[in-house]
Amino acid sequence: MRDRPVVLVIGGAWAALVLTVTLGATVAYTASVGRIHDGARSSTLLVLGSKVSDGAPGNYVRGRLDTALRLYADGGVHRIVVSGNGRPSAGDEPAVMRDYLRERGVPDGLIAVDETGYDTSDSCHNLRSAGVRAATIVTQDFHLPRAIALCRHAGIAATGVEAGCPCAAWTVGRNYLREMLLSRPKMLVSLLG
Repeated sequence: MRDRPVVLVIGGAWAALVLTVTLGATVAYTASVGRIHDGARSSTLLVLGSKVSDGAPGNYVRGRLDTALRLYADGGVHRIVVSGNGRPSAGDEPAVMRDYLRERGVPDGLIAVDETGYDTSDSCHNLRSAGVRAATIVTQDFHLPRAIALCRHAGIAATGVEAGCPCAAWTVGRNYLREMLLSRPKMLVSLLG
């Protein structure tokens, strides 16, 4: 009998976790279904930041930037917004991203830098505050549905393109777990708050 309250608490916590993960996945899926394409559907690209080190993009960011370069080369892209953590302690993600695009022939006039995109929600809200009404988001497949959901919630007609990634399988697996267990529940809080 003494164990019953412990079992109820553990069972309730487990049920809350399952409900939150399921609800987060459902919201992200619903917001993004039919909005993920092979090419840009807007003249503005939003390239989301991630780890950089020693002035070079990490594998995830490099995959996103290379995808943005392909979309730019395909034509129709008139602005590429690079959004990330601009703090020196984080390696100034947007500056590294901008430099990567510049070095590969994208004119300065097409690149916009958002130094306060500390998370995906910030990037979406900053884009909307800059007057952007429609954008194609470039990020990896595990991140894209949530990014689209957050940008649509911010008032942007968002679509997305999946970026490739020359990443180790274990890091991709880790990011899928992080996305499901942490990031999508955080998204729910952002959408409700």
